[in-house]
Amino acid sequence: MQPRPLPQRLGPRPLPLHLGTALMTWVSSEGAWKHWKPGSPNSKPDSHVPDAPIPDALAAVLSEIASLEARAGGDQFERALRREITRRLHRLADGVLAYRQHAVHRTLEDPPAVWSEGNTRLLDYGATHRIARVRRTRAVLVVPSLINRWEVLDLTAEKSLLRAMAAAGLRPYLVDWGTPNDEERRFDTTAYVARLERALAFVAKRARRAPAVMGYCMGGTLTVALAARQPRRVAGLALLAAPWDFHADRTGHAFLVSAGPLLAEMADRVGELPVDVLQTLFWSLDPWHAMKKFGRFVGMDQDGAGVREFVLLEDWLNDGAPLAGPVARECLVGWYGDNVPGSGKWVVGGRRIVPAKIKVPSLVMIPSGDRIVPPLSAAALTDPQRGLKNATRLDLPLGHIGMVVSSRARDLCWTPLIEWLQAIPSRARNGG
Repeated sequence: MQPRPLPQRLGPRPLPLHLGTALMTWVSSEGAWKHWKPGSPNSKPDSHVPDAPIPDALAAVLSEIASLEARAGGDQFERALRREITRRLHRLADGVLAYRQHAVHRTLEDPPAVWSEGNTRLLDYGATHRIARVRRTRAVLVVPSLINRWEVLDLTAEKSLLRAMAAAGLRPYLVDWGTPNDEERRFDTTAYVARLERALAFVAKRARRAPAVMGYCMGGTLTVALAARQPRRVAGLALLAAPWDFHADRTGHAFLVSAGPLLAEMADRVGELPVDVLQTLFWSLDPWHAMKKFGRFVGMDQDGAGVREFVLLEDWLNDGAPLAGPVARECLVGWYGDNVPGSGKWVVGGRRIVPAKIKVPSLVMIPSGDRIVPPLSAAALTDPQRGLKNATRLDLPLGHIGMVVSSRARDLCWTPLIEWLQAIPSRARNGG
């Protein structure tokens, strides 16, 4: 018998954390039963530990289980519980293994790079459709997050916001941040925005008029700074799930807020915040998410379209880039800790970034089911007093990732976004 090929994928990252969470969650059920089982010696607390009252609902369930077990004889419930724990662990492991060994991989070729600086490239998606190359086509500078890579915007030929924009007659120029090199590991947000300014100048010169700018997630936050610093070179600003007020809703980010200063110290020492640490932060938003989704995955048709999309999306989720040390400190301490952007104190290149001073047409798209960027955080950019002065708000019944790749993304997000970009009034390259 030929040995199984070694897994080619690293995800779900960090795997030990996901497996450990599953093990501790499920095995604790067995320990809890031994502790709470009526009549068990283990149910008696130590003499020095005060008795904790058992909730009525739990007491009723425990009593019912104990009664059933007594009638069945022996430790039937405990053995059934152990079987269920084992079944779930096996199902999770089988799901992870099926994913890691799956034959599907992203096969789309990248469009040509027309500009580069350091490890950053500018990809011309006008090359993907003839209509996008027509003279005077609206150019759009597309800025993704520094953490998760850009491929979610171009996942497959059918699930590609960037190719849909090109097919509609827009000319997207996509910023591929790459992986920070030695110099870029010393970048702060000012350095990244300065790079965006140079990319914007290139696109404006090539298009012979001011392009629109579109930012997704953290990329949206950076493009707000870009528009504030280069108002005459930005024809319009489209923001997709862009965080701004980091204290608007912190219920889902308690771990991140509390751990932020220590993680910043780590980034200072190492020079970057590694990918697996970033993935741990995402894990903290829903520690049991991996158990649920890989348990479902193993039961799916492994040759079906749903599995193909699952694998490609999971590959994207696990292929992030480390965050440069100074940026990590700014985000963890300055953004999440001190809410520097939301309080109007964010300074980029010596200029305070004040959304209320940005007057270019803006579209703020807010997915209501977003667990990564709380809707209230993104909605701050539409506040009548402190938000963008010429903003249109569009709430979407989608999630953070679903707004760009779900089955409803085309109708609910892509189409209104494209129509809005097409309707932006033309401006000359110099802003005239």
